[in-house]
Amino acid sequence: MRKQAVDWWQWDWEYAYPPEESSQEFGIVNYNTTFYQYSDANNYVFDQRGFNTFIKGEASTFLTRDDPRLLLNTTVTNITYNPSSVTVQTHNGTCIKASYAICTFSLGVLQNDAVVFDPPLPSWKREAIDTFQMGTYTKIFLQFPYVFWPRETQFFLYADPSTRGYYPVWQSLDAPGFLPGSGIIFVTVVDQQSYRAERMTDAAVQAEAMDVLYSMFGRDTVPDPIAFMFPRWSSTPWAYGSYSNWPPGMTLELHQNLRANLGRLWFAGEATSAEYFGFLHGAYYEGQAASATLASCVSNRSGSAECGQEKRYATLHGSTSLGEYGMQNGWQVSSFQTIGDV
Repeated sequence: MRKQAVDWWQWDWEYAYPPEESSQEFGIVNYNTTFYQYSDANNYVFDQRGFNTFIKGEASTFLTRDDPRLLLNTTVTNITYNPSSVTVQTHNGTCIKASYAICTFSLGVLQNDAVVFDPPLPSWKREAIDTFQMGTYTKIFLQFPYVFWPRETQFFLYADPSTRGYYPVWQSLDAPGFLPGSGIIFVTVVDQQSYRAERMTDAAVQAEAMDVLYSMFGRDTVPDPIAFMFPRWSSTPWAYGSYSNWPPGMTLELHQNLRANLGRLWFAGEATSAEYFGFLHGAYYEGQAASATLASCVSNRSGSAECGQEKRYATLHGSTSLGEYGMQNGWQVSSFQTIGDV
């Protein structure tokens, strides 16, 4: 079980699925293009201003305060697309019509049919959506009145004697450089252990997590927590999961069908990134590329529904040929390129 715990640390902790349920080829490519081209650091962001700080900063460059064009707390229910426009309907009856639109729903939202498309998504798009995986990555936080674990240690790896991936990686936020004095430690579970935890009550999950801490540090050493929380991503309506993963046997052709636009309706997000799926920068680059294309279409004012039409595959092959690793399939950089000292 110790070997399985290390195996979990090396793979599941990154991709939210076990190795046997993941594409080894594109999983390694995904790792190389991120950690070798940017940095080998895997940093935990704990900025107390919140994740939306930089989004607000970007938005402030083109939106005014309380700009009516920005609709917050609004759920999209229907999207109608045709050769001349895209119409979006929301839960409160608002109707927005535009020449083009970029759909950035998570893969989980698309898989759960949370939004009605009219006309229905074509079979080639539907197949691509249903074939890729939406992983669930659950961080379970506990706060204690004092620190009972070694303060200088950031990570603790637990090897359950019978179940692989059972509360395996614990991370201290009371470590130097994080939130000293907070008394916070959290554990990460993924895949089936995430789904199981999300179906349980908070009290039941807390009890299981505490039993693991008792096993690691001793029952007499561990006090009762003063706070406890964790998200339930797989049942959150605007997410239905955490991020995407590639199952075995995937090809760039099938992924390109996930990316490809439907006339004036375009798609972006971390799942549409061939090289950076699962990462924030994947979503950023995909959104940037789609918006740049549509900005060109709008400024061109040609009115053509084929403006910037992306490649799609009516016939799929069982492997990816060398010639398919290119911009036509969203492949922007070589996975063998390294930047900086590695």
